Parts: sequence; C-alpha cells; structure tokens
Amino acid sequence: MGMISFLKEAGEKLFGKSPEIAAVVAEPSNAEKVAAANAAAANAIGSYIRAQNLPADQLTITFDGATQFVTVAGTVADQATKEKIVLCCGNVQNVAGVNDQIETSQPADASQYHLVERGDTLSAIAKKFYGNANAYPTIFEANKPMLSDPDKIYPGQLLRIPPQA
Repeated sequence: MGMISFLKEAGEKLFGKSPEIAAVVAEPSNAEKVAAANAAAANAIGSYIRAQNLPADQLTITFDGATQFVTVAGTVADQATKEKIVLCCGNVQNVAGVNDQIETSQPADASQYHLVERGDTLSAIAKKFYGNANAYPTIFEANKPMLSDPDKIYPGQLLRIPPQA
C-alpha cells in the first residue's frame, strides 16, 4: 500500500469523451461540475478495470482532478491482481499517481516497477531485471490483460516486474 507515481502525459485516454470533464475545463471554479467530473473520471477508470476482468470485492475508486491522483481501495485475492488494478488506475492519461489502499487476501512479495522509455523492449527490460532477455514472457504475462502484445508497450507506461521465480 502506498503512493505510486505515474507519468500523467502517457496512458489510456479514458477521459477524452466525457462531457462532465470537458465542463470542468471550461469552468473549473464550479464545485458541482468539478465533483461530476471527478465522479466521471473514477467511473471511467472503474469501467476500464472491469473490462480487464480483474476481480475485486468492494472496489472503490475516487479521482481528484486538482491533484490528478486516484485513490483505490477494496480487497483482492492476491498481490498480482492488486498490482494490476493499481496499474490500470495509473496508466491513464491525466493520472499523476495512485494512492493504493487495496488489501490482499493472500499477501506476497511486491513486484518492482519499470517506467518504459523510448526504445525499450520487453526483452531489454527482462535482461535488465533478470539478466536474461529470453525471460520477457514473464513480464508480458505479469502485465496481462493490460498488454495484448509483447511488442505494444509505450514510453511512459509503468510495467510490473514480478520477483524472479
């Protein structure tokens, strides 16, 4: 649990078509519109998590547009699901960080994280963390379902790097 920083300029573009969020940009001093925009952003992130089929009990998500931080809480079965939910919250354009308050039923060692830079490949990342470029499927599997192809990573994306087995 804790705060995890993300690159707010990179990630899924979940907020682009929301009229509530557009209204806040036009009139940021209206508290009612700000609350509606924050709720719309939280709902968009929640929908994205559900689309990834990541199970959680009593998952709550809040978004604070002023700080661009997401707070996520609930209970999940394992550490991997917890980390994937946090990544779903943070790898979203205009999210600067995630306050992780998720509890796990079966705690385990936490993964490391890697911020993808221009020119990175999963093989190069595997070589850096595991000493073996051929271990890239471990990183790919650890980031599924958010990654659908090992060649489709982007600069600014945060990836989980699980402990080596």
